[in-house]
Amino acid sequence: MAADDKQRMERIVCEGDIGYLTFASEEPYVIPVNYAYSGGRILFHCALEGRKLDLIRADSRVCVAVARQEGHPAPHAGEACDNPFESVLCWGEARVIDDLDERQAILNEFQARYDTPDHKREPISRERAEKCGAVEIVVTRMTGRKVSGKEKLAWEWTRS
Repeated sequence: MAADDKQRMERIVCEGDIGYLTFASEEPYVIPVNYAYSGGRILFHCALEGRKLDLIRADSRVCVAVARQEGHPAPHAGEACDNPFESVLCWGEARVIDDLDERQAILNEFQARYDTPDHKREPISRERAEKCGAVEIVVTRMTGRKVSGKEKLAWEWTRS
């Protein structure tokens, strides 16, 4: 795997807005999450209790899918089917952040991802961090694809 393969996948993940988080559980379960990608980790905020946290505590193995479609699918009029897109799947280990100092730091990383000159975000206070949950997913494997016309690319990276 070339180093730029991982960078291509990270670019797609960093530019995405919503990831679809799937859990290793007895029944299929997926939820959309806003997230930040930082240092090989996917970070998101959440409630302090709920089904996703219960599922992570029961089995920390998760997968996050990020995709974007670059145009409309080509008409199916005898030509080859074409649906231009880029996608990345990130597998990893999720961890509910219980330590308040660590949670505050992760929530601030999440805030920074959405901070823009037009919409400044204030740092998360300790009091706010007490009321908001956070999860860190350490990415251990990524696969990605890009399909556009005759261009068909695939990438893979696994943490050593």
